[in-house]
Amino acid sequence: MPADVEVAVLTAKDFASDQDVRWCPGCGDYAILNQVRKVFAKIGARREKTVFVSGIGCSSRFPYYMSTYGFHAIHGRAPAIATGIKMANPELDVWLVTGDGDGLSIGGNHILHILRRNVNVKILLFNNRIYGLTKGQYSPTSEEGKKTKSSPMGSIEMPLSPLAVALASGASFAARAVDVDKNLPDVLERAAEHRGCSFVEIYQDCNIFNHKAFDYATDKDTKLDHIIYLEHGKPLIFGKNRDKGIWLDRNGKPKIVELGKNGMSENDLLVHDENDDNHAYMLSRMTHPEFPEPMGVFYRIQDDCYEDLLAEQVHDAIVAKGAGDLNALFNSGETYVVQG
Repeated sequence: MPADVEVAVLTAKDFASDQDVRWCPGCGDYAILNQVRKVFAKIGARREKTVFVSGIGCSSRFPYYMSTYGFHAIHGRAPAIATGIKMANPELDVWLVTGDGDGLSIGGNHILHILRRNVNVKILLFNNRIYGLTKGQYSPTSEEGKKTKSSPMGSIEMPLSPLAVALASGASFAARAVDVDKNLPDVLERAAEHRGCSFVEIYQDCNIFNHKAFDYATDKDTKLDHIIYLEHGKPLIFGKNRDKGIWLDRNGKPKIVELGKNGMSENDLLVHDENDDNHAYMLSRMTHPEFPEPMGVFYRIQDDCYEDLLAEQVHDAIVAKGAGDLNALFNSGETYVVQG
C-alpha cells in the first residue's frame, strides 16, 4: 500500500459480518467472538489481509461472523487448508478456529503437524469438553466418568490435555484463557503478535450439553482459589487473598503451600518462565481440582517459520536450476502415446 494512502481506523463493529449469529443463546462462543473483534480493532488488523479457517462443529461457524476472508472446511482438516493458504500467500494473517472434537479427534494428526512445522497461523481451540453440534456426546477432553449419550455409564477414557498435546508437538506459543475472563484479550493480543504457530486453548461454556463445566474458573466468588494468572518472571501466587502459591518439593513436584506458614514466603515459590518448555509442560498437567489451573501464556519462543524456510528452498532451487518451464516438464522424460 502506498505511503500516502490513509488507512481507515476500524472498530470492532467493522469486523462484524452481515450474517445472523446462530449459536444457542448464552453460548460461550459469543463472548469469544466479541473479544476477537475488539482485539482486531485494537491491534489494527486489516480485513483484506485476514483469513479465518475452520473445520466442523459449533465453533467452526466462526468465519461466517467475521467480516474477513474465510473458509469453512471439512472435519478436522482446517490445519491443512490453513497451511496451504499461508504457503500460497505468506502476507495473509491466517487464523484457525476449531474445537476439542474437531481439533483433537479426527483433526489430531493435522493439529500436530501444523504445530511442529511452526506455520505462522494462529489457532484458537474452543474446549467445552463435549460434542455440542452432534447433541452431547463425550469428546477427547471430557473428564473420566462423564455420562453422555455416547457414554451412558460414564466415560472410561483419560481426557486429553490440549496444551500438553500442543507442547509435545513443538508449539512455539501455547496459552490458555476462559471465554468470559479478563485475560482473554491479552492472550489473543500476544498470540496475534507472535511470529510462529500460536496455540490458544479457550475454555468455553456449552450451556446446553455441558453447562458450568468450568464454573470453578468463572465464578466470581471462588475462581481466584482455583486459577493462577501467569506472568513471566513472577511467582505462582493465587487465592482470593493471594496467600497461596506453588512450590517445588525436593523431588521437583509441584505442591500447594500457604504463605506465612512454615516459613514459606514468595521467594520460595516457583517462578513462571514462559521460555522453559519443561516448566510449561508441568503447568499443563496441573488440573482442577487437585491444583489451581494456570491461565495465560504457558510457553513462547521464537523459531523459524515453515513458510520462510520453504521460500528459501524455492529461491535456492531457482538460483541453482533456473525458474523452470511447466510445459517443458509435462513433455519431458517418460511419455506415452495413446493410440486411437
